[in-house]
Amino acid sequence: MNAKGDFMKSLLLAFMGVLTMIGCASKNKAKELDTKIKNTSQVTSDSVIGVKDGDMVYQRKVQMNEELRTLELAVYNLEARVYGGPRYLDNRGLYGVLRDCRAELGDVSNRGEGKVQWTEKREYVTPEDDFTQIGLENKNIIGVSEEYLLDRLSRFKGYKTTLEARQEEYETKVKSCEMQLTAQRQK
Repeated sequence: MNAKGDFMKSLLLAFMGVLTMIGCASKNKAKELDTKIKNTSQVTSDSVIGVKDGDMVYQRKVQMNEELRTLELAVYNLEARVYGGPRYLDNRGLYGVLRDCRAELGDVSNRGEGKVQWTEKREYVTPEDDFTQIGLENKNIIGVSEEYLLDRLSRFKGYKTTLEARQEEYETKVKSCEMQLTAQRQK
């Protein structure tokens, strides 16, 4: 009886493992969506209200290529605003403004000590684009990088959240440095 119970427990665990793998594997599978709505009224260019299965609904429908492009551009623009630097055509960004302000604080002509105040290292949030595979396609050498769409969207939403926090942090640091510099000059 105990062996039978252990066998049933093992069978149940194996079945649950298969269900988990099926659930995990299917999150990136393309599936047909039912987006038909009756009695629609336009709200914005990509959203409507109407009736679906007898229920009043709001529906926003977008092309995912546009959604991803918009998110990526927002992230890269935000990173340029925060960090600037060689990756962004040597735009100073808030990081560069802070570094310059801290250099002015140390300048003896501004009653500083002749030393540059420390500024943390510039660390970009988004990685440099890299290829996961390089090979031949139609006799042409190509590079390919691939990832699941949901994973990429999630990753860029995370970058955006991080960069928004860093933008606020650097804006505060720049303002503090500018106030310190003004007070130092007035001594």
